[in-house]
Amino acid sequence: MDKGALFQKLVAFIASVHQITNDMTKDVRSEDITPLQYKMLEFIAISQPVTLSKISECLHISMPNTSRELRKLSEKQLCDKVTDEKDRRKQYIRLSKQGETMMNDAFGRIESQFKERIANLSEEELQEIDRALDVIHQKVFY
Repeated sequence: MDKGALFQKLVAFIASVHQITNDMTKDVRSEDITPLQYKMLEFIAISQPVTLSKISECLHISMPNTSRELRKLSEKQLCDKVTDEKDRRKQYIRLSKQGETMMNDAFGRIESQFKERIANLSEEELQEIDRALDVIHQKVFY
């Protein structure tokens, strides 16, 4: 197998993932938050509890900008900082109840869009997608 060609397919796949992510999330966020704040909440929802530095690193945002946006989200009562009991210097970020409600609503709308996209697929095609996602997750995105 040509690994260079496989890499090019991966690059195209990742670009497609970014595009579909944008398409599926552009209308689900609350008007009370910015697109960056939505991405932060989405990351927190999937990865919580998470540190400030992990948010900064994974979303490619400077630490000062991450801190400022988290402060705004905390003021909107969408996330909370929790101090690590074993290491008082370390803080974790979690969604608040209100943040969880917001993200559950957003994920519910995204799920509806996803189900529309796969509505006409056969059971065999759905199983093929399920298997492909498992393989990609285990072998590439580990």
